[in-house]
Amino acid sequence: MIEIPFHSMPDGRRIAYRFTPGRGPAVVFLPGYMSDMAGGKAAAVFGWARGNGRACLLLDYSGCGESPGDFADGTLSRWKDEVLALIDALALDRVVLVGSSMGGWLMLLAGLALGDRLGGLVGIAPAPDFTEWGVPQMDKALLADGQTIWEDNPYGVEPTPTHPGFWADGQANLLLGGEIALDCPVRLLHGQRDPDVPWELSLQLAGKLRSADVQVTLIKDGDHRLSRESDIALLLRTVADFVPAPDSAAD
Repeated sequence: MIEIPFHSMPDGRRIAYRFTPGRGPAVVFLPGYMSDMAGGKAAAVFGWARGNGRACLLLDYSGCGESPGDFADGTLSRWKDEVLALIDALALDRVVLVGSSMGGWLMLLAGLALGDRLGGLVGIAPAPDFTEWGVPQMDKALLADGQTIWEDNPYGVEPTPTHPGFWADGQANLLLGGEIALDCPVRLLHGQRDPDVPWELSLQLAGKLRSADVQVTLIKDGDHRLSRESDIALLLRTVADFVPAPDSAAD
C-alpha cells in the first residue's frame, strides 16, 4: 500500500492527502458531505491526472476518511481552511476546484478566498446553501437549540447527522442571496433524477455567479452521485478542458 502523507495544521490537525505533480493548473477535488478521497469520482480524476501528467490534489477533511478528528467538529469554514492550507503548502499557484455536492459549496467559498489563483470551477450536483433549503424549519429550531439531527442515509447503513456547529456555520456562509463574485470559467454538471439536490439549483447558481463563462450540463437520467461510467467520462472531459494540452498534442 502507498503511504498516505499528512499536512499538519497550526492547531495540530493532521490532514490526509494525495498529490501527483504535473502540468497546471492543479486540479483539486473536494468531496461531498461524509465522503472522502477514496470515492469513485475522486479516484477517477486522480488517475486521469496522473496518467496525463497533470497536477492533482485529493484530501480528506478533518474527521473524514484517513484524517483523524471528530466529524462533529467539522464545518465549512474549518474544511475550507484545510483546503487553502494544503494549496499553500504545496505551492500551487493556480488551481481548478472540482466540488461534489457539499464540495460544490466548499469550492465556491474556497474560490472566493483564492483570488487570482483560481483558474476554474467544476461542480458536480453542487449544493450551496443546503443548510437553508435542505433543512426543515422544525429541524432548524432543534439545531439552533444545540441538538444534532439524524436522517436516513440512502448511501450507507449509518444515519446521516447534521451537527449544530456545521449548520450554524453553513447559515453564516450562505451565498445564493446575492451575486457571487467569481469571474473564472465555471462548469456545472447535474442529474435531473437527483433526489437530494434539485437540478434547478445549478441553474440558480449559474445566475448568481458574476462570471459570464458559466455552462450547466443536465444529465436527463443522472442521479445525485453521477458515478456511472458515462458520468465519469463526462466529468473527465470537463476537467480536461481547463488544463492546456502539451504543445506536442497540436502537432
